[in-house]
Amino acid sequence: MRFAEIDLFGVFVSPMAVMLLIAWIVLQLLQRIADRAGLWRHLWHPALASTATYVIVLSAIVILAGR
Repeated sequence: MRFAEIDLFGVFVSPMAVMLLIAWIVLQLLQRIADRAGLWRHLWHPALASTATYVIVLSAIVILAGR
């Protein structure tokens, strides 16, 4: 498993930074879906659930990118 830097207009960017951004975008989409479905009002600690969801999404992206 080897991650190479990404050349973005002459600036080398870590692939982890790109994965963090993608995970954040996916998290925003999941939060909007959960908010429209009314799932956030059933949670004891929404910020904790949001953080856990972000970690799960980021882990899935890293595992899929490593294959």
